[in-house]
Amino acid sequence: MAKDNSRVTLQDIASATGYTVNTVSRALKNKKDISRETCEHIQKVASEMGYVRNFIASSLRSGRTRTFAMISGSMVNPFYAILADLIQQESVRLGYSLMILCSRDDPETEIRMVEMALSRQVDGVLITPCSFDSPALDLLRSSGIPFVLLSRYMEGSMDDCVICDDEKGGHLAAEHLLAHGHTNLAMVSYRHVVFSSRKRFDGFQRACLEAGIPERNIHYAEPEDENDLLRQLQAWHEEGVTGLFSFCDVEAWSTVTLLENTDHADSFSFVGFDNILRYLHFPKPICTIDPHLRDEACTAIDLLRRRIHDPSLPPQQVILPVSLVCRGSCEQR
Repeated sequence: MAKDNSRVTLQDIASATGYTVNTVSRALKNKKDISRETCEHIQKVASEMGYVRNFIASSLRSGRTRTFAMISGSMVNPFYAILADLIQQESVRLGYSLMILCSRDDPETEIRMVEMALSRQVDGVLITPCSFDSPALDLLRSSGIPFVLLSRYMEGSMDDCVICDDEKGGHLAAEHLLAHGHTNLAMVSYRHVVFSSRKRFDGFQRACLEAGIPERNIHYAEPEDENDLLRQLQAWHEEGVTGLFSFCDVEAWSTVTLLENTDHADSFSFVGFDNILRYLHFPKPICTIDPHLRDEACTAIDLLRRRIHDPSLPPQQVILPVSLVCRGSCEQR
């Protein structure tokens, strides 16, 4: 056993088992030139002794830390929390550790998080940037470290990215509301999200126009605060709007909760985006667009690993399919 609460070393295990340090090292890695019985015996003794592999020492030899960093907005938003959990599951499955860093959608914090990731010598970064003119992205590009954009894309970008089909999602949302009798529709987004807001509305508007809805009955707003949103909803109600498409599920729930204390609690039907209810339970079911976040997590890590192993690959932009999930919030009130 190691003395004085110090870390158990390969030499400690070698002394306890009677094998050489080299044999112990290879047995712990399940090398094929070591018999199965010997591997199992050495691993059992190592476990009983409390041995934990020293990845720092391994990284000094290999030049790899087998660690990824994920930099996203606030984990208060379930979207980021769920995506981080899925990415961690896939990272661990592949033998990587994951460092989760929150920018809180603040550019200054974001660049500090990138600096922190770089200082920890991570093998690659998964990032949902605040904006495409963010200094954090410039730092990542100049550092040469592999990185992949999550849920963000800009036309003409030379960065690897994984996104869902935002335009198709908006199209499905409008089709769903139209199919349930709504002929005066609106999309609301609490803040402008680069690329995604425009693409979702493009799809939403196109579906309405294809169905013969006049442009005057297709609305869009980015309210600055709750009071601004209430004023907008009041105006839309007076104009006959009945179907609302929210940029995301969290915003849809916020809007529903806000309306509960007004005379318009049952004035609107809703479709959200993200299918948060697939992972978390909320008391108010919302029809939603499912971006299949597990697929995004697995695809992003696969793309990052390929970039790590072959930096010469051309930039990859992966657009994942979406689907609609109906939970009844689309019905006419």
